[in-house]
Amino acid sequence: MTHASGWLIQFVIVSFVALFAGPLLSKLPFADSFPLTVLGLTGAQTIRLVVGGTGLLTLWLLAFQAFRRMPDNGRGYTFLSRIILPLTTLLVLIVGDKTMQVAGHTLIDEIGIRQYSVGYAAAMVVTGLWLTVAWLLNLDALHHYFTAPSPSRKRAVRTSAESHETHDSAELSDHARSAAAAPSANGAPPATLGRYKVLKELGRGAMGVVYLGKDPTIQRFVAIKTMHLDEIDDADKVQEVKARFFREAESTGRLAHPNIVTIYDAGEEHDLGYIAMELLEGTTLKQWSRKPNLLPLDKLIPILASVADALDYAHQQGVVHRDIKPANIMVTKDQTVKVMDFGIAKMASSSKTQTNVVLGTPTYMSPEQIAGKKVDGRSDVFSLGVVLFELLSGRPPFTADNVSALLFAIAHNPHPSIKLLRPDLPPAIRQILDQALQKDPALRFRRAAEFAQELRACLQGQPI
Repeated sequence: MTHASGWLIQFVIVSFVALFAGPLLSKLPFADSFPLTVLGLTGAQTIRLVVGGTGLLTLWLLAFQAFRRMPDNGRGYTFLSRIILPLTTLLVLIVGDKTMQVAGHTLIDEIGIRQYSVGYAAAMVVTGLWLTVAWLLNLDALHHYFTAPSPSRKRAVRTSAESHETHDSAELSDHARSAAAAPSANGAPPATLGRYKVLKELGRGAMGVVYLGKDPTIQRFVAIKTMHLDEIDDADKVQEVKARFFREAESTGRLAHPNIVTIYDAGEEHDLGYIAMELLEGTTLKQWSRKPNLLPLDKLIPILASVADALDYAHQQGVVHRDIKPANIMVTKDQTVKVMDFGIAKMASSSKTQTNVVLGTPTYMSPEQIAGKKVDGRSDVFSLGVVLFELLSGRPPFTADNVSALLFAIAHNPHPSIKLLRPDLPPAIRQILDQALQKDPALRFRRAAEFAQELRACLQGQPI
């Protein structure tokens, strides 16, 4: 039983005691002859008053305890912790008044009917205002709770830092395998990372554990991607993996584009590297990559054109993504397209660029990426062409029984005609795919911006 469910059961039990135990006990045969009475009340009235009052006091104390201990997760707990005290106080006032009325007018007479009525009305007004203000100030947390993904659903709705899926994230270098294996430690999550308070684990990405964090300075929730650096025995490899990890922060952090996830901060603490990034909620294109969930053309084309625009911007800044795939493209709740996870991005102009290291997800690799050659933005164009083909047809253009055969097919076999799989598509789509999926980078679109332009022209029915 979780701490939250245990608290909820206690609260429900005490609520029932406060509401029903007094009336039930006061109706038992022995109640009228109960020897202990207070303030001239009968035995039954005394039982009802004492039991009901004790239950209400316990209920309020339990609510106060919950208010202090509930995690500030920016969702359901945050909303509940803000309204639990005024809500319980309102319940205590209503049930307490009922108990006083039923127990007899002796107590009310002792206070004075006028004074009691004024005091009760004032308490109700103040508590009502308290509850209303608490509700309105934390309405965003309530909305976040109902729109957030349910753990029981498939992982179609994801945070920005959870973009790699297990079966898709096979990386072909030893360095990449080290990076993926590093976060497998079973230790408890850290309380803080840098200035960020760690609230809970969101999931595990290709490079490590992902946490929900909060920047207490500006009250902003973030996704924190981490990597355990103490689990790699080879000192040289530690430095290389660490360099790759922080290269993501360096490369993505210099990008300021509405369709690219924002990086806020990066650091290292207790052999744990971390990157704090924009917290996103939405659906990745992986959800729409198989029949019968394919997107209609008028929705798909603008999404991929926005991705191409974002990639073109990154390429102009010297950053190549290297791992474009449906799982790394998200459409957020407000219908904003976001390109995520520059985890293996390389600075194209870096003097440290190696040409013999293969990184990426095999299905979406370009031929030059498979060959371990130095890549530029045209490699991302090829990968985006693969994504377009898959989202149009429900299957990737290149498939095989094993990775070696798949890589050979990408490097040497022509892609199938989209017309055979989707005869309803306009001919211009076939021309766009043919150019984007050319084996020779020189024959592809020179820039991702050209890819975006052709996609939009196709949708508008303009000549290609």
